[in-house]
Amino acid sequence: MRKPLLVLLLSLSAAGCTWVHMAPGASAVRVVNAAPGNCEKRGEVEVSVKHSIAFVERNALRVREELETLARNEAPGLSADTISPLGEPAGGSQRFAAWRCGR
Repeated sequence: MRKPLLVLLLSLSAAGCTWVHMAPGASAVRVVNAAPGNCEKRGEVEVSVKHSIAFVERNALRVREELETLARNEAPGLSADTISPLGEPAGGSQRFAAWRCGR
């Protein structure tokens, strides 16, 4: 009886944790809500994180932040300095367009 309760408590406490960290160079990547003007499209990335743990949904804002961080981490590899979401997160995944705006 104690083991299932312990697992549930650990799952709930982990549901608020952030496991995604910003990679070097990613902090310089801007995030915009729509496709920027006068920028070169460098590609698209799809990123994903766990959106639930042991049937417990994680905080939607935290999931969104982690997806954005992952997309920012990918941008420098595409020589991009700006990203924009291509849609809303769904099932812990989201697509982003990567742009080089030469700020």
